[in-house]
Amino acid sequence: MSAATSPASNPVSPWISRFGRLIPAGAVLDLACGRGRHALWLASLSQNLSVLAVDRDPAALAEIDAVGVATRQLELENGDAEALAQLFRPHRFSGVVVTNYLHRPLFPLILDSIAAQGVLLYETFAAGNEHFGKPSNPDFLLQPGELLALLAADSASRWHVLAFEDGYVEQPKAAMVQRLCAIKQPGGVASARRIA
Repeated sequence: MSAATSPASNPVSPWISRFGRLIPAGAVLDLACGRGRHALWLASLSQNLSVLAVDRDPAALAEIDAVGVATRQLELENGDAEALAQLFRPHRFSGVVVTNYLHRPLFPLILDSIAAQGVLLYETFAAGNEHFGKPSNPDFLLQPGELLALLAADSASRWHVLAFEDGYVEQPKAAMVQRLCAIKQPGGVASARRIA
């Protein structure tokens, strides 16, 4: 299998295939996973990863059938606060992968759920994408440098940004995107968690 395809032959984001191998052994969350192209690809790596694919769409989750991938149906935006707290337990994941999804109230929970030396891979649409199609609603578009600002605002942890891009891409379609690969550094302060 090539790095550019998942077992289901869906294209894996070049950003995820480039940095996904940095995720240390342990539990990995593919948040808002859709049909699980990244969850399946991560599970296929020989890295001792246990992948949890979470999405609100039970039909999409039903298509994910692979050793090393567990699925969970959960409404992320208007869901049960207790279920979200259980999902995003502090220091639970060695990696979190998010692509083509943005719900800002989840950021503190996502960041807190990553263990020391864990990896955050985030890639989604950015301001300016309205010129290329959907999404065009500002609620679903990152503002310039927003991912970097969110890490800088995380007073409970320290983050080492390995890579960041904010701009135009041609593939898989013309779009404005923002991408980040960051590693959580050890020695962060215990955080106060809240669910918005």
